[in-house]
Amino acid sequence: MDVDFRIVLKDVDESYPEHLSPEEIAVYIAEKKAKAFDESVDDEIVLTADTIVSIDGHILGKPETKQHAAEMLAMLSGKVHRVITGVCLLYKHQYNLFYDVSEVFFRKITAQEIDFYVNKYEPLDKAGAYGIQEWIGLIGIERINGSYTNVVGLPTEKLYQQLMRLV
Repeated sequence: MDVDFRIVLKDVDESYPEHLSPEEIAVYIAEKKAKAFDESVDDEIVLTADTIVSIDGHILGKPETKQHAAEMLAMLSGKVHRVITGVCLLYKHQYNLFYDVSEVFFRKITAQEIDFYVNKYEPLDKAGAYGIQEWIGLIGIERINGSYTNVVGLPTEKLYQQLMRLV
């Protein structure tokens, strides 16, 4: 996007109230992450985001183990799921919150394909245990409805529009 930026990491608890919808969860966590910066910045824009996967009433965040990742991928196999990314732009102590939703259609993937992916790639740092830009996305995703960049983890099309409103 040709924007100068720096990465600053803070450890933030990503728990959320159980009654929230998937869209509300993603935005809630993104805002929670931004609040960790509120006292330390004023004239900079802080961008925080959180991506979750929603399928059959389940919320899939990042898997805890490779076995957990394999279970998540088996759950996604042959089904449609939703990828929701919540974004928070913090600027001058104001919170600008938005989200994007994409539908992802996974073909039926085999146990061997799941094992290959889980053991060769890094599924533990990704919501739903997969990266659309990685091997499993290239061989397993039949189509998406919505933003590709949202499924990657940040809806840059919407982000650009929101940034233009702030500057």
